Amino acid sequence: MAMGFDEAMLEDLRRFNHKLARAPRFGYRNGWIPRIGQGLLRLSQIGADWRVRRLGLQVERRIVEVDGVRVPVRVLRPAGPVRGVVLDIHGGGWVIGNPAMNDAFNAPMARECGVMVVSVDYGLAPRTSIQTMMDQCLAVARWVLEGDLPVIVVGESAGGQLAGATLLQLKRWPALFERIAGAVFYYGVFDMAGSDSVRRAGADTLVLDGPAMLPGLRRLTPGLSDDERRAAPLSPLYGALDGMPPALFYTGRRDPLRDDTLQMAQRWPHDAEVNDLPEAPHGFIHFKLKIGRAACAHTRAWISARLA
Repeated sequence: MAMGFDEAMLEDLRRFNHKLARAPRFGYRNGWIPRIGQGLLRLSQIGADWRVRRLGLQVERRIVEVDGVRVPVRVLRPAGPVRGVVLDIHGGGWVIGNPAMNDAFNAPMARECGVMVVSVDYGLAPRTSIQTMMDQCLAVARWVLEGDLPVIVVGESAGGQLAGATLLQLKRWPALFERIAGAVFYYGVFDMAGSDSVRRAGADTLVLDGPAMLPGLRRLTPGLSDDERRAAPLSPLYGALDGMPPALFYTGRRDPLRDDTLQMAQRWPHDAEVNDLPEAPHGFIHFKLKIGRAACAHTRAWISARLA
């Protein structure tokens, strides 16, 4: 069942979008801009572990190693019984971000759904290639799936690309793949050569710098042709999606990545719920918006149902 949407959410979005239209857009044009963004993000997260512990959750950092691939992870664990595991892959355009940036929705998820949230602290571009990021996310997924609990994979934006690539690669281990109970994708990037809506994106886009998007994808995948960029698992949209678990998709009609989600959901073999939200911009779950709170609550209900 799709999430509810009402006039109050629409008005809230329109007011917020009016402010966003005057705000700077995010784009991967210069390497120093992501570094500044990452520094500001870390400053904003001082005391993040303490805030999560105040909610009754345990916070742990550890290094996962699988087949020689070592990856830091951040784990949120509920106080009571653990019903399942959420593998969380954050967004940030492959150039900024870390696990703590998702605390606002991962902490309530851990408490209400009774899940352990394992967030991948993958390396960032330009120091880390996207192939290495994919290898790191796959290693953590294999580690998580060696346990005896059902697993939900969640990816947002760039993390959606990494989550999709992870699912495709896990098919090489059928016993592990079969234990995935579901997947949640928030406005993911599924075509690394640029979907139609990315190629049409202009200077009036919200949050993301429209004209910088296609050059940014090419800068992140140096030396590749567009045909090579469309190869799976780099571009999950073009992978073999047969056998995929039930999935929950979100996108917004003001998001230049909208076609990525709509096309991916159309190709999904079964049990794909798509929430194409009017007026919603990219990244809407990170803003203080009614629709963001509603989407996160809907995701928690969906995950609880998958684990029931």
